[in-house]
Amino acid sequence: MKEEDVLTAKMIESGELNRWKELLRLRLTECGWRDQVRLLCRDAIKQGNLEEMTVDQLNNEVTPKARQLVPDAVKIELLTKIKTFLQENTLQESQ
Repeated sequence: MKEEDVLTAKMIESGELNRWKELLRLRLTECGWRDQVRLLCRDAIKQGNLEEMTVDQLNNEVTPKARQLVPDAVKIELLTKIKTFLQENTLQESQ
């Protein structure tokens, strides 16, 4: 099993992955990101032909803009938690 697979399994087994997902949802809601993305979706639907637009097309149009709207503070917080987890678990494996 590759080291990446082992770490992914540890993230899932420890519950960290779910905690990070919940933290991300909370932070994105707190900063208004979800509302902004909802508006982007509405605008995309209004500009396109609703009857012909698929979910995949909507996703392809909105996703790049939505990713740019994620505040740096949210990215940094989550990346710091992931980095700490990886450092702690990589060190434990090597001991």
